[in-house]
Amino acid sequence: MRKSVYFIVSLLLVQGLLFAQNADEIVLNTSKGTSYIPVYKRQGITYFSINHFADATSASYYINDETKKIELKYPEHNLKITGQNPFLVLTSKDNKTERIYQLPTSTYVLNNNIYIPLRYSIDILRKASGQDIVIEGDRRLAIRGKLSDEVPDETTSRLNITDLRIEQKANGTLIRVKTNKRIPSYYSSYKNGLLTIIFRKVNADLDRLASINAKGLVKDISVKNIGPDTRFEFSVGKDYSTSEVLNVDGSKDIQIAIHNKVFSNNVDNDKNKEKWKFDVIVLDAGHGGKDAGAIGVNGVKEKDINLGVTLALGRLIEKNMKDVKVVYTRKTDTFVELYRRGKIANENNGKLFISIHCNSTPKKPTDASGFEVYLLRPGRTKEAIAIAERENSVIQYEENPKRYEKLTDENFILVSMAHSAYMRYSERFSELVDKSYSLQTDIPSRGVKQAGFYVLVGASMPSVLVETGFISNRHDARYISSKKGQEKIAEAIFNAIKSYKKFYESSLENE
Repeated sequence: MRKSVYFIVSLLLVQGLLFAQNADEIVLNTSKGTSYIPVYKRQGITYFSINHFADATSASYYINDETKKIELKYPEHNLKITGQNPFLVLTSKDNKTERIYQLPTSTYVLNNNIYIPLRYSIDILRKASGQDIVIEGDRRLAIRGKLSDEVPDETTSRLNITDLRIEQKANGTLIRVKTNKRIPSYYSSYKNGLLTIIFRKVNADLDRLASINAKGLVKDISVKNIGPDTRFEFSVGKDYSTSEVLNVDGSKDIQIAIHNKVFSNNVDNDKNKEKWKFDVIVLDAGHGGKDAGAIGVNGVKEKDINLGVTLALGRLIEKNMKDVKVVYTRKTDTFVELYRRGKIANENNGKLFISIHCNSTPKKPTDASGFEVYLLRPGRTKEAIAIAERENSVIQYEENPKRYEKLTDENFILVSMAHSAYMRYSERFSELVDKSYSLQTDIPSRGVKQAGFYVLVGASMPSVLVETGFISNRHDARYISSKKGQEKIAEAIFNAIKSYKKFYESSLENE
């Protein structure tokens, strides 16, 4: 009897270890921020925790621990999922319709959570939730709002993708996919020099696309219609690093940005490796001088908080990273134009650019609270756009504000291609800051987001903008204006830098 019990306990321990070895996370972006969903990888298939997904999306759900079943309750449908079972049951709220979906693989139960195969269940989740859930690469999901209720235009051509426009940029290749129908979702993968992108529920004009010539990183293009979908296969050069798919504002078109390796052709010898060594961090204290920034509920000026955090962070780096030089865009209460901040970073061969700011609302005091980490992209939410507009408004103090006029919408994406080459690194650092800040400060996280900050455009290196808290919130303002709070914030960002430095140096060696 004891031997049997010992065997069972040992087996459970082994299974636990196996799970720990395969555990990972994917990032879920919503309008409310960023969440991290545990995943389990088996035989090349990624399974994600539906329990954590429900929590992250604030979905109502019921769990039966005995039968290992979970039922997600949405406005129009209920979705029932059973552990160790390949069948998903979708029922309408009025119980008039029921549809059973059979997955090509079973679900799993791990640590009392049910894991379902990501690729095979995403369309079912979209239908159940009524949300436009999109897979963006291998480690990212996004919810872009509600599914469109538009009635299809019967006059629209059956062939939706009508053209490709390929532009070679200094740091990559930009492809615009011309389509007369909104593309609901896509799948992307890269292996052995072949970038595959499958656009769902659209077909391409194959005769028209056959005349498109490859350019830049793209060496060859293959396009096939597979049932209701279109599959693109791009043969890319050895300098390929990453890619991303972007919606074009005000259009149904899609842009595919294919980036060069950051260290492309620069690590062939020790001399060039030295060039890319992680040896310079550029710290940017937002606002300054005649530009006070926002004014807090406690009367403190944003420019002073930004400088306090920046100097505290600089001291930590200088004390603990002797091999890293700190460059400040300002160390005193002076006004520095936005374009000059990126110029300072580039002239000093920076390897990481961090811009420190505070958030605010027109109404004071406010209940809005929390820190945010921003990447450079045109704003995808009204909130992100509003924040970018407020931070960009500093140009009113500059002698030549017209220099920024063309950095809008599609042109903004084109101008920022140089920065986009470093997006993988910016994303990694932003995730590390988000986690470290959440654990080490008294300010809650509002997630990793994207917005069009002019200050980040000019910095040709991994770059993020940190909104340390809401200066219009009494708790946040008190914390971020205090010496202790600023030191805690600086310590959190510094710990993220330490982790990022290891990631960067590993990437340098591998590339």
